[in-house]
Amino acid sequence: MPTALRIGPYRFHFYSREGNEPPHIHVTREDMEAKFWLQPVSLAANYGFRTAELSKIEALVEEHCQILIERYIQWHGH
Repeated sequence: MPTALRIGPYRFHFYSREGNEPPHIHVTREDMEAKFWLQPVSLAANYGFRTAELSKIEALVEEHCQILIERYIQWHGH
């Protein structure tokens, strides 16, 4: 699971065998995880985060979207 970015308690990462999906990022904290599509940014899945925290995470994904897309392409090659 390559890490693309760390911000505060959040780890933004990819799973290595998900290159057949559109660009996306997984965000984890403790035992919670959310998946966001990157183009456009939108929530794909949530496992444990409360709504208010998801909004904060989505804002971080929006803010750092360009670098997340670049790192996704570097890792998955497209």
